[in-house]
Amino acid sequence: MEMLRKTADALEKNNMQAFVAQDCRQAVNLVKDLMAEGETISCGGSVSLEQSGVMELMKSGSYNFLDRSKCETREETEEIYRKSFCADTYLTSANAVTMNGELYNVDGNSNRVAAIAYGPKSVIFIVGCNKIVKDLDEAVLRVKQTAAPQNTVRLQLDTPCSKTGECFKCAGGKDTASGCRSEKRICCSYLVSGYQRHKNRYKVILVAQPLGY
Repeated sequence: MEMLRKTADALEKNNMQAFVAQDCRQAVNLVKDLMAEGETISCGGSVSLEQSGVMELMKSGSYNFLDRSKCETREETEEIYRKSFCADTYLTSANAVTMNGELYNVDGNSNRVAAIAYGPKSVIFIVGCNKIVKDLDEAVLRVKQTAAPQNTVRLQLDTPCSKTGECFKCAGGKDTASGCRSEKRICCSYLVSGYQRHKNRYKVILVAQPLGY
């Protein structure tokens, strides 16, 4: 818990609202407090939202949920992506959170990092303790060695890391955007969120249990 609190303090210094939840139940209750019934919400693809119970809350009927899982065509999905920029709240996780108070996110389709950076009035991050790292170099390695390979397996994508278990370019922060040239590559757009101009637009809930990849 001490590591989570120190990370939360660092996030607060970067103009992000930070919370520490002892478990998923407390995290869901925090999300309830941060969203008003009836508001328009959307989300990025996230195992953490599913595992924590936040996705169930989103689908509860208390909100106008722009749910891409109900889309039947690529065109419908793209429309949801664009509508999400006008949402009251966007929910997601982070690929890594540094103890310096930075958020690190990598995206293949780029809709998630785009919405995190700009658009929705509020962005809520649900982050398990397994995603806290020392610095950005460790964040880069975490994606290359853990998050990306496991997600490509989950999504059944034919990439080199889905077979080997890690990116073949694991050289740390100096090699941030390097990697394969697979058409199924999910590491295409990179976003580091440091000090925020719009105070408390980012709301980061750090959960004292592992969530996601």
